[in-house]
Amino acid sequence: MTVVVAIGTRKGLWLARSEDRVTWQVDGPHHAMQEVYAVAFDSREGLRLMAGVSSPHFGPGVSISDDLGATWEESSTPPIAFPVDDAALERVWQLQPAPASQPGVVYAGTQPSALFRSSDGGRSFEFVEGLWNHPHRPEWEAGFGGQAVHTIVPDPVDPDRMLVAMSTGGVYRTADGGKSWEARNKGIKAYFFPDPWPEFGQCVHKVAQHPALASRFYAQNHHGVYRSDDGGDTWQSIAEGLPTDFGFAMVVHPHDPDTIFTFPIEADGRRFPPEGKCRVYRSRDAGSSWEALGEGLPDAFWTAVMRDAMCTDDAAVPGVYFGSRSGEVYASPDEGDTWHQVAAHLPDVMSVRATVIPT
Repeated sequence: MTVVVAIGTRKGLWLARSEDRVTWQVDGPHHAMQEVYAVAFDSREGLRLMAGVSSPHFGPGVSISDDLGATWEESSTPPIAFPVDDAALERVWQLQPAPASQPGVVYAGTQPSALFRSSDGGRSFEFVEGLWNHPHRPEWEAGFGGQAVHTIVPDPVDPDRMLVAMSTGGVYRTADGGKSWEARNKGIKAYFFPDPWPEFGQCVHKVAQHPALASRFYAQNHHGVYRSDDGGDTWQSIAEGLPTDFGFAMVVHPHDPDTIFTFPIEADGRRFPPEGKCRVYRSRDAGSSWEALGEGLPDAFWTAVMRDAMCTDDAAVPGVYFGSRSGEVYASPDEGDTWHQVAAHLPDVMSVRATVIPT
């Protein structure tokens, strides 16, 4: 097999290829000097690579490639645009293909916080008005990186159900195809508010789900790590056993809904791993216990891993990948047990996604 890893940075997109997930060939930059906060592979019909790009001259948009970056297709008109007078697209933070039962459907999360839907594989998008018209929206505030929908989790079976997360605002869920949305943050703490348990306003950093267990979600919050076993209705802390409860990434094993990965960061005011030691943490029991994974990772690592800069592939023995704000990218061919460097000295890594191409 060949694994391809797409690495979105603040100055372009790099592509890394490997047949053993140990030694890598890296090419780029694609979209040089453009921010790439979102990348996605869509393998439902062929293999399409999508990138949420932001040019300082032409503004933000979505580029697609059906030949792994050899050529890129960009619409002559903006594929994502706000049909309202009081907002303009600042950045695409998330690109998420729908399940295989919905070919061609792709969702985009943006800054400012909004949701868009494509039915043509990412070439054009329609505005999801229900989320934008939510009565909470005037009170959604910008997080440290901006006010954005950064997580989109379509239900693996029901096309009308979906969960999104934003900073700030928290978790919202729809059961009617996006016409209406309900805040789903019960049990997620917002320590920075006078009332630390509000209905909404939390700074949720990432939410992940395994498609085989649609009722369970995992969340990395702004100080807090949580699991929901009831579709997001309530959340319980699973931070015990981690060195800190701050971080950005949350990733679920592609074949085991009980196995998850995260990258703890010391605190919101100290954005590097505890003691500067680069460590991925893995739980094999849905967050009841955690183990540090560091074989092959450095001990002097004074940087951070962002919310979309960690992922897995879907090989039988999955690879795990992450990139840092200092431009280093690492890969594990064995579910996190050992690590190898993919690239170094890249610009700030904002998004990492991997796909397996069978030989």
